[in-house]
Amino acid sequence: MTRFELVTIIEAPIERVYDLARDIELHARSMARTDERAVAGRTSGRIDLGETVTWRARHFGIAWSLMSRITAAEAPRRFVDEQASGPFRSFRHEHRFESIPIGTRLIDDWQHVSPFGPLGRIVDRLVLARYMRGLLERRNEVLKAEAEATATDQVVGSGTNGPSAVETATNSGSP
Repeated sequence: MTRFELVTIIEAPIERVYDLARDIELHARSMARTDERAVAGRTSGRIDLGETVTWRARHFGIAWSLMSRITAAEAPRRFVDEQASGPFRSFRHEHRFESIPIGTRLIDDWQHVSPFGPLGRIVDRLVLARYMRGLLERRNEVLKAEAEATATDQVVGSGTNGPSAVETATNSGSP
């Protein structure tokens, strides 16, 4: 299993960040370079508890489909999406949101298990873990830009020299 955590500081109210993190169109824009698009289930608007979305995208030159389901939601503090079907043996992505003086701390806790046993673990260590981290970092950059674009007058401390978009990142690879 691969697990990593990303922390992103966003100068916008927690409710706005929570809503944007569940926005299907924002996610698709953040994944434009992979041509990711929602093709079934919830295909627009904000996904919520119990709903699914099926994504189609091109990664490593191959077209993939992945269905995820929102398995937990506690607005505006957290939600969890998990693979219902797709290329991973499993994945779980917990999104946590904390109010801080300058806005919101977004914590992404990502876990996945690669398919194909030992071969999958090798590919994961060499390529996939880094690739997935990069996708989430890109998504968070787009989310941060969108949230801050219309929220700068709503957040105390806006415009200060705060932490970078991705404040910390930790990783634990396959056991």
